[in-house]
Amino acid sequence: MAGVYIHIPFCKKACHYCNFHFSTTLKYKNELLKALLNEIRLRSDVLLHQQIDTIYFGGGTPGILTIPELAALLGAVRQHYLCDNLQEVTIEMNPDDVSDEKITQLKDLGFTRVSLGVQSFFDEDLQYMNRSHDSAKAAESIERIHQHFTNYTVDLIYGYPMLDDTKLALNVNRLITIGTPHVSIYGMTLEPQTALDSFIKKGKEKPMNPEQGARQFNYLMQQLPAAGYEHYEISSYAKKGFRAIHNSQYWSGEPYLGFGPGAHSYFHNQRSWNIANNAAYTKAMHQGLPYQQFETLSEVDLLNEMVMLRLRVSEGLSLAAYKSKSTPFQYATLLKKANSLEREGLVTLTYEHLLLTRQGKLFCDAITADLFI
Repeated sequence: MAGVYIHIPFCKKACHYCNFHFSTTLKYKNELLKALLNEIRLRSDVLLHQQIDTIYFGGGTPGILTIPELAALLGAVRQHYLCDNLQEVTIEMNPDDVSDEKITQLKDLGFTRVSLGVQSFFDEDLQYMNRSHDSAKAAESIERIHQHFTNYTVDLIYGYPMLDDTKLALNVNRLITIGTPHVSIYGMTLEPQTALDSFIKKGKEKPMNPEQGARQFNYLMQQLPAAGYEHYEISSYAKKGFRAIHNSQYWSGEPYLGFGPGAHSYFHNQRSWNIANNAAYTKAMHQGLPYQQFETLSEVDLLNEMVMLRLRVSEGLSLAAYKSKSTPFQYATLLKKANSLEREGLVTLTYEHLLLTRQGKLFCDAITADLFI
C-alpha cells in the first residue's frame, strides 16, 4: 500500500491557532499549481510499480480550488502513478466552500470522502479561532455533504478556554445525532509564532488549562464509544467500516509521497520534506533547483518511529514486530519499561501487544518518549 498527499497552501483567513504552511493570497496560485503538476510528474519513479491506494488533498484549504484545478491535479496523479485500485480519495474543505454544485462535482470527479473543518458550532468560538465560517454555515455544509457522501469526517477542537463542558457536549452530540460516520477531535495546542500564542503572551486571551483538556478528553473517550464509535486512534473515532484509510497508512508506517510546499514523504526508510515557502518552491520547480531535504532513518530511528505510531492506534504496538527489528537488549529494555508503566496503570502488556490504557492515552507523548531507545 502507498498513499499520495497533495498540499494546497491557500486559505481565506489565518486561523489564530494554526502553524501549518499556508498563504492567504491567491495572487500566485496558477504558478504554484503548475509547479505542483511538475513535481507530480517528476517524482513518478519514486514509487515505481507500487500501487497507490489513497490520495489526500490537504492544506491549507484544498476546497478553495476550482473543479478544473482539482481535476488537473487528480488527473496528473492518475496519469503518472498506478491508481487502478484506489480505495479512498479525500479532500479537506471548510464549510464556506461547500455548495450542492461543488459537492456533486467532487463526487463526479472521483472523490470518495470529504474532511470538513467545523471545529465548533458556536459563533463566539469560531470568532475566537478566526475561522472563515459561522455556525449556521457549519450545520448547512454537513447536511449537504451528508446528502451526497456516505463517507465523510468532521473535525472538532476541544480544550480551549472558551469551550466549557456543556458546549463540548452539545458539539459532540450534534454530530452523533446527524450520524456522522467519522469524527476527528483535536486538543488545541499552543503553537509558537501563532496569533493565539501572541495574544496569550500579551494577556489578551486566557492561557490553556491542562486540567480542562484532560477532563474533556476523558469525556470524549466515554461519550463517543457509547454512541457506537470506535476510538481507533488518539484523535479519531469511527463507526464500523469508516476508519480513515489514508491516515491509517501513516500510523502503519506505509510509504507515502507528499507534493507541494511543506509536504513530507516517507519511503524506503527515508524521510523527505519540501521547502515550506510558496515562492521558493515554485521557483525551484520551474528552474530545476533543489527543493527537498532528506533524512535516512537509522535502525534506532525506525524502532522509535514504530513505537510512536503504533501506540497511537487501538491495536497497539506488536511485540513480535518490535522484537524482529531490535536487539535482545533493546527488546528487554522495552519490556522492562512497559512493565513499570503497566504497574502505573498507563499501559496494558499482553503476550502479543503493548497498548495504552484509557488513562495512558492522556499521556501518550510522554509514554512514547519514555519508551524510545
